Amino acid sequence: MDFAGPTALPRLEATDAGAGADPDSGLATGLAGRLAAVAAVFDGSPEAVGVVDGAGHLRYANPPFGLLFGHPPAALVGRPVAECARKLAGAKTQPCESAGAVLRGHFELHPQQGGEPRWVSWSASPLRDEAGVGVGAVVFLRDDTDRRRDEQQWSRRHEELEQTIRAVAHDLRSPLVSVLGFSRLLRDDFGGLLGERGTHYLERISEAGRTMETLIRELLDFARIGHGEQRVLVDPRSVLEQLKGELKPRFDAAGASLELPAEPPLLLCDRTRLYQIFSNLIGNALDHMGPCERPQVWVEIGEDERWHVLVVRDNGRGIDPSQHRRIFEMFHSVPREGGRKGTGIGLAIVQKIAELHGGRAWVESTPSAGAAFHVALPRR
Repeated sequence: MDFAGPTALPRLEATDAGAGADPDSGLATGLAGRLAAVAAVFDGSPEAVGVVDGAGHLRYANPPFGLLFGHPPAALVGRPVAECARKLAGAKTQPCESAGAVLRGHFELHPQQGGEPRWVSWSASPLRDEAGVGVGAVVFLRDDTDRRRDEQQWSRRHEELEQTIRAVAHDLRSPLVSVLGFSRLLRDDFGGLLGERGTHYLERISEAGRTMETLIRELLDFARIGHGEQRVLVDPRSVLEQLKGELKPRFDAAGASLELPAEPPLLLCDRTRLYQIFSNLIGNALDHMGPCERPQVWVEIGEDERWHVLVVRDNGRGIDPSQHRRIFEMFHSVPREGGRKGTGIGLAIVQKIAELHGGRAWVESTPSAGAAFHVALPRR
């Protein structure tokens, strides 16, 4: 087993010593001076901790380390770490990653007795003597089997929930098409016999059907997020110009204007999901900004070393701080006088897309001072 993988740290299985080598033979003076301090700190630790020298021999192991490998610490000290792993049925190592001077990775341990494989994460920090010379490494191990099992169960439940949403949405479409179709036929063929009240009721039925149609479409959009995405460099200008053309009738009807960034940077994102982000945020601003003098929506795209930040800002009535977190919840829609009532899914879609891409979404707003919705997407 190779904790260090292809990096600059010594390969821990590289050794000429035998399995029964004296734990103190050839031990570097600098390392010997560090072991007492390490033991004093980690003997009582609930996490598995070991110390290896430059040749890959285990020079210290606390009780949880021995428990993880199925042997007393005294039986492991002095042996190559690779031999500790071979005492099990095998260890499947995974590539490690570097975080400065610390290395991290994970591997699977398979007990010889046929027990359940254990999923172990590890990190290794260089151990240096008083002169700053590297004399080995402190290795921290954690049995993450239960956490990984929980994550897999949540993933399965999440997939089952999305499948249920897709199934329900598709099943609702057929009767909804019939309701809307027969409502239209009833209005066209018998509208003159219904009277004013009957026509009003029929319009209410049609309006409710169209709302349900939008809800089903957005539910399907929500359920599809996470399937088939391709993160590529996308020019947001093409997406925004397309949306500006599609939304022009609504902006004209509201007497509002839409300002787009002149030369935005390329974004690392799935193009369809980027379209959904802007479509939902711009549509949300138009629906909920309310009556104001010279209504306007601005789209801004900023960047720093790690993030691209998309901002959709309006000069409308703003949002009460108590609603800032709730408005991203599924089906939560803030009723607004003079504004269209949404389905309560649009902002949940935005948040899910942002999180899927490794980012986040949030809002900054105060009543009567407009609202600014932010989406941070990683640059890499």
